[in-house]
Amino acid sequence: MEKSIVGREKEKAGLKEYMLSERSEFIAIYGRRRVGKTYLVKELLEGQFAFRMTGKEKARLSDQLLNFSYAMEDFFQESSIPKSWTEAFRLLSVNLEKQGDGTKIVFIDELPWLDTPKSKFLSALEHFWNDWAYYRNDIKLIVCGSATSWMLKKLINARGGLHNRVTHKMLISPFCLEEVEQYFQSYGFSYERPEIIDCYMAVGGVAYYLSLFEKNKSVAENIDALCFTRGGELTDEFDRLYDSLFKKAESHVAVIHALSSIGKGMTRLELIKKTKLTNNGNFTTLLKELEVCEFIRSYRPFGKEKKDKMFQLTDQFSLFYLHFMKDKGDYGKNYWLQKIGSPEYTSWAGYAFETVCLHHIDQIINALGINGAYYSPCSWSYRPSEVVKNDSDADEDLKTGGQIDLLIDRKDKTISICEMKYSEGEYEITKAYASRVEQRLRTFRKVTNTKKSFSKVYVTPFGLYDNMYARKVSKQIIADDLFKKG
Repeated sequence: MEKSIVGREKEKAGLKEYMLSERSEFIAIYGRRRVGKTYLVKELLEGQFAFRMTGKEKARLSDQLLNFSYAMEDFFQESSIPKSWTEAFRLLSVNLEKQGDGTKIVFIDELPWLDTPKSKFLSALEHFWNDWAYYRNDIKLIVCGSATSWMLKKLINARGGLHNRVTHKMLISPFCLEEVEQYFQSYGFSYERPEIIDCYMAVGGVAYYLSLFEKNKSVAENIDALCFTRGGELTDEFDRLYDSLFKKAESHVAVIHALSSIGKGMTRLELIKKTKLTNNGNFTTLLKELEVCEFIRSYRPFGKEKKDKMFQLTDQFSLFYLHFMKDKGDYGKNYWLQKIGSPEYTSWAGYAFETVCLHHIDQIINALGINGAYYSPCSWSYRPSEVVKNDSDADEDLKTGGQIDLLIDRKDKTISICEMKYSEGEYEITKAYASRVEQRLRTFRKVTNTKKSFSKVYVTPFGLYDNMYARKVSKQIIADDLFKKG
């Protein structure tokens, strides 16, 4: 295992396999800004590149070609400046051919930035691959890009000359909790797991965000410095993040704002009404792009049809920014440290912890011991109509609304009902809360007419306080379980 690369086991194995294949490979690596795409490729393959260059953000065609010529000089001592991308790729192919036998790894980072207006970059890339590299067995073309909408539309799902030309696509996701722990340990941090969860709740598993933390500061002190101090590294990150990923980010941000106001999520039609965007194919693409980048998730509520699919905001940093950072003006000293424990903090922490759990469904499944069986994670909510609420003869349970944020519908005629509760110590199930849960389950059974058994599960950082209500819980899942990759 490469000491400098944390996690990414599947991605590392894939890249190594592709480099050893007996055909030319066209590998497209994509994912949100700052997630570690470039770092993975450079650290894994450093010293093996036959050619490597990086596109320049918002640069003119002439500047991009000049940048290309510098890379050609570094790798081939080729000093001429091409007049077009067609000429540039011709120069590249000629110089690669001079290298003789053996694998030739070509790495072009931030590929979307090279596709400037009227540059004809895509047609030149298409010609380079279709008319030259494809017919060889030694070219390994790796391209990266944070502009996900471009990578998906122009490359991975291309309809023109590059249709189905990408041999492998690779999404680089944020770290899971286990990988965040490994990252901090590799740099000498001494954070315990509860503090790492607090970190994940605020900034998620984005490698660059974690790299900004200083080990002589607590997680809370680092968040204060990065997010709530004038000039802090992450104070302007929200706008930069979406602008770097999407060509016209205003609509994407509008959806993120809308979803941040409703914890359980919204249907497509509710989003259309809230954002006032047009209900067409572009909106479908927008939602797909946000989901591919793992800012949102879609799910079908229990017992609902496909048309009732919900969309939910799950990006930790976006949630944190919109809750605490947006339009807040100047912050006082130690703003975040003083927020901890406040009602606003408690409200946010509850939902942020639920989102952490949603990012670790596989770990929850493993802890439940059902990872080998068919299961379907989803949620459920019910709002009684005014007619039902005002009907004196109606069932009392059906007069009361209810919501279950995570239930796992299992093939063994059981539904795991998961209560996700953030606490800074053992969570105590009170008589009142236990009663609310029981009422919710009665409503759920009557509304859905399910005949399956219920298994009550609590996911909490420190487990449950031992009382009569805790003893009726089928399974407790604690922080340590969320750190097990499985």
